[in-house]
Amino acid sequence: MKMFLIRHGESMQNTKENYEIGLPDHKVYLTEKGKAEAQEAGEFLRQYIEEEGIDLSNSVMWVSPYTRTRETAEIINGELHIPRVKEDYALVEQRYGLFSDKEIDLIRKLYPDQFQHYDNYYQNEGKFYARLPQGEAPFDVALRTRQFLETIYRDKEDTIFVVSHGTVIKTLVMNFFHYSPKWYSEEPTMGNCSIRLIDREDRNNIEGYIYNPPKGKQLIKRRENGIRN
Repeated sequence: MKMFLIRHGESMQNTKENYEIGLPDHKVYLTEKGKAEAQEAGEFLRQYIEEEGIDLSNSVMWVSPYTRTRETAEIINGELHIPRVKEDYALVEQRYGLFSDKEIDLIRKLYPDQFQHYDNYYQNEGKFYARLPQGEAPFDVALRTRQFLETIYRDKEDTIFVVSHGTVIKTLVMNFFHYSPKWYSEEPTMGNCSIRLIDREDRNNIEGYIYNPPKGKQLIKRRENGIRN
């Protein structure tokens, strides 16, 4: 089994333009740069699959049902032509609740008590557990991505593409390899349209970036049997 984990391209939220527009998170769309990033990622994936001789006859693309991930998946699949594309709400972005679509200074002003409570958790080695008011903690996201992995194991496709969000992908990797909350806190969030590959070879599981713009193709980091070397 090979599982390609792809973060969406640059969106209006990444550029902070949505602070003025005020779209709900599921409606946030790609910038023109984000569309170009998705095109480049799709071209890289097509070339990578050709060079590695990867068979796509038993493949599927799973997509978060948000506008920016749908757009990213559509552009990438324009290069891959995978016939089976499915959506799963378990792959949606971490929900930010009261703190959605607002600058940090405005959040402190509007919700001082809620922010202080959240920040106390976050600053005391609690990044994984800190729940956003009326939203989620990465802990909550990890619970739903664990359920998504059960779908992967059940369906038994050989090649899987997942187009989702930074926190979601980090918790997928965390769950697959049984990494700790400490690992989650220390692991950087992947860049827009970066691609990580989980490759199961016999009893060994290998994980790492194969594409990380603007650096391009990178060597895959070895992770054997879920143990980080």
